[in-house]
Amino acid sequence: MTATLVDSEVLADAVALACRAPSLHNSQPWRFVTDGVELQLFLDPGRIVHSADRRKRQALISCGAVLDHLTVAMAAAGWASVVDRFPDPGDPEHLATVTFAPMRTTPAHRRRADAILTRRTDRLPMAAPLDWEPLAAMLYAAVDDAVAHLDVLDDDARAELAQASALTETLRMYDSSYHAELYWWTRAYNPVAGIPPSALLSAAETDRVDVARAFPVTDYRQRRPEIAEDQSKIVVLSTDADTRENALRCGEMLSRVLLECTLAGLATCTVTHVTELSATRAVIDTLTSRDTWPQALIRVGVAPTADSELPPTPRRPVRAALTFR
Repeated sequence: MTATLVDSEVLADAVALACRAPSLHNSQPWRFVTDGVELQLFLDPGRIVHSADRRKRQALISCGAVLDHLTVAMAAAGWASVVDRFPDPGDPEHLATVTFAPMRTTPAHRRRADAILTRRTDRLPMAAPLDWEPLAAMLYAAVDDAVAHLDVLDDDARAELAQASALTETLRMYDSSYHAELYWWTRAYNPVAGIPPSALLSAAETDRVDVARAFPVTDYRQRRPEIAEDQSKIVVLSTDADTRENALRCGEMLSRVLLECTLAGLATCTVTHVTELSATRAVIDTLTSRDTWPQALIRVGVAPTADSELPPTPRRPVRAALTFR
């Protein structure tokens, strides 16, 4: 496929849509550079959450998600993407080079791009998804097993998973740098990044979600009071190794799963705190019975009422994430 010059507005619109991808604490650890023919994706070291992500693994997962979102956005605009990952061995921050060629766009491509705009990280308690078996089959089909593995944890494993979630917080109780960064990314006055109060939970709501990072609580009223406890399904994404490429590619699979769930009308919440420490990461590996490297968990469920729709979290303007040469 011959690479073709793409209009700058098309690229800017696609990058803006891609940057709706999820990232740790909404840190958005990516930057793009383009000459109109090639679009380069770089890791942005100035946007790393150091205390929770010392190896930059979660930043790479986030960049994988933005990369997959980009290919979805470009497909909806009529452009097929060819991705060359880690094209420069001398530059570890250069994650991918993407080139484009015209393609025929279908309604399915446009629906998938629309799902990027409607997806939210929903930290509230969820109702159980209906007709789970066909939905699970759809998620298994969305993930390339040569890249990452998808497992749905049995409901019987929920108690042990909740204990691992609580253990993570216990082990970090006196980690002042972790808590300082957590509060920095959840401060109310960050207009272009971080997690706003509307995306956080009250103390009472937090008590009803057993597998979640302990964020600062808000004074919101009780939302979804009809759900006494979280009934979401827990999906695990893992890889055969724990390299930088594994993390990036797993992020691409994470994007696929989140968009498939959104298209199916399901709420999702990516959970990574239990994969940040070796002790709790090992628990997840035991629960999947795979002997692999757990990279991310996803809560999948139903947001039962219309007034539970969450506002979008902020993003940097596209000019801050994209540079034209």
